[in-house]
Amino acid sequence: MSLAAAEPLPIAEASRRGVSKLVADAENGHATILRRHAEPVAAVISFHELQRLQGLERDLVDVALVLARAATDSGRRTSLDEAIESLGFTRDQLASMDDPA
Repeated sequence: MSLAAAEPLPIAEASRRGVSKLVADAENGHATILRRHAEPVAAVISFHELQRLQGLERDLVDVALVLARAATDSGRRTSLDEAIESLGFTRDQLASMDDPA
């Protein structure tokens, strides 16, 4: 399903069609973009499409992180002990803290 192929629909017309019809359309792969004063304000899509889009969003975040790391990588690595020390603790201090169950 492509949102580019979604049917633009004024909210008043969507109201006349009814929620059941909009949901049935979405389940059958037909997205609807709801408009108010000719501006898109919401979309009715299937749950499957929502999950697909959320997966793509997670993938894009991962790609952005990899690219940012590649662009800024100096080659220097920080050990866990150095990171703990920079926060003012030692491993022993952290190990002795109560487990927040």
